[in-house]
Parts: sequence; C-alpha cells; structure tokens
Amino acid sequence: MPNYKLVIEYDGTRYRGWQTQKNTDRTVAAVLERAASDVFGEPVRLIGAGRTDAGVHARAQVANFHAGRRLAGMEIQHGINDRLPADVNVREAAEIDAAFHARHDARSRAYEYRISRVRTAFEKPFVWWVKDTLDAGAMKSAAGLFSGDHDFASFCENPEGQTSTRARVSSCEVSEEGERILLRVEASHFLWKMIRRITGTLVEVGRGKLDAAAVRRMLESRTREPARWTAPPSGLFLVRVTYPEPGTRPEPEKARFSRPAARPGTTRPPRPAPRPGGSRASPAAPRVPRRRG
Repeated sequence: MPNYKLVIEYDGTRYRGWQTQKNTDRTVAAVLERAASDVFGEPVRLIGAGRTDAGVHARAQVANFHAGRRLAGMEIQHGINDRLPADVNVREAAEIDAAFHARHDARSRAYEYRISRVRTAFEKPFVWWVKDTLDAGAMKSAAGLFSGDHDFASFCENPEGQTSTRARVSSCEVSEEGERILLRVEASHFLWKMIRRITGTLVEVGRGKLDAAAVRRMLESRTREPARWTAPPSGLFLVRVTYPEPGTRPEPEKARFSRPAARPGTTRPPRPAPRPGGSRASPAAPRVPRRRG
C-alpha cells in the first residue's frame, strides 16, 4: 500500500488545532483527511509531525498517510488543494518509503514566535502585539539558558500527566527584524504550551520584571509561575521538521531472522546436495507438530 508524504502550510486562527478530535471537525487534520479521502475514494487518516494547538500556524507541517491507490504527487497536491479551504494549503506531495512515519522519524521540530512592537491592522492574527517597551538584548541573553537538555515541567501544561517533561533544545535564539522581535526554538520535541510559556517568560525579562537568574531558577525547580505569562497562540508558527538524510535510517533488526553463527572450534554441516529437479534432500527426521501462538 503506497505511503504518501505531505508538506502543509496553514493559518490556524479558526481551527481547534491540528489533531482530529471526536467533538469537532474544525481541525486542520480533519479538513485534510476529508479532502484526501475524496481524492482517493477511500477513508484516509493522516499522521502529523507535530500537534499544533488551537490558533497556532504552520509553514511546513509534515504528514503522511497510506492509501490503496497509486497517484502522482502533483495529482495528489492539486486534487487535495482543490477541495481545501483557502487557509490550508498542501505545498508538496510525494510517495515516500513505506516505513516513513511523520512523527516517529522526525529528528527535530523548529518553531518561530513573532512579537510586534507596534500595532498592526493586517498582521494581528500572526503576531503578539506587546505594548510595553522590551529590552531585546536582555531577552537574547536569557533565551540562551533554554538551550540544552532540561526538565521543562515549569514551562508546560499538565506536567503530572506527561510521561517525561525533559526535552533537548538544540537552539533558542532571539533576534530583531524591524519592529518585530523573533524567538526561534528548535528541539527534539515540545511539550504542551512549552514555547508559548518560554515566550511569555522572555517577554517578562524584556519588560524588566524578571532577570536571567530567575529564569535559571525556573528551569532548576518546578514552579507554576510561567503559566501566568503564557503567550497567545497567534504569533506561533511551526516552520520546519527535520528528518534523517535518505539512506541513514538504521537497518531493522535482523538477528531473529539470520542463521546463528557457528560456535568457535566447530563447523556447520554441509548443506544437502540438491535433488534432480532443483529440490534439496531433507535429513530423515520425525515430524513434530507445529505449536501455535
């Protein structure tokens, strides 16, 4: 059964997040699944690389799905897009290795949060307008504290319900572009509301209400303080999902299916000579019923 990979962009403003939910069909995955099911003439279920929250956007979400029919990538892309609302768009579609899994195979995810220093009429759904004066230099210094392997229990929702609250952040950087302050974070994975609480905490640093020492204490001990500063979803974008280079996927385990090596000092008996006609002679041995299960 062919496996297909999609790269998707969407404006998450009017959606309840990426993941399909039982109590609503107003999710990004739901509208994509309906469109893809119509194209293939069978039910389609998408696997997404990241479960973006309600109101969060994506420039390069990745998903995969299996279907019974084999179609060209361009046919899939145009067919799905023709059935989608204007705020969701398939940028790429292609058949991929049968074992590819959009979530499990992802090496890292990168998000960008956009803060505006000025009021804007056209970009309001895609930024967080902070009216206070922000010290971007102080925010840059504090952002570096989040890089590395940390316990982010203080920066996520419902830490008690998580299997683990540790994550490895490969980079956490603040930059300035005109009237915007941008936070870019890349990590192995993200916990629920983690980036929005990191953002809110850094804005408090920029306002002069927190210093780097306070941020360090929050990373070293559990506290609910960052929950008070959770940034709105409007400024958050999933911008990149990184996968291993083709051909670098670890080989599947083969030990159970290979012949055991001979013990030191012993040799394997020679294989029986083939019978005329191509079949091999089998050594005489009583038949043993095969056990099931």
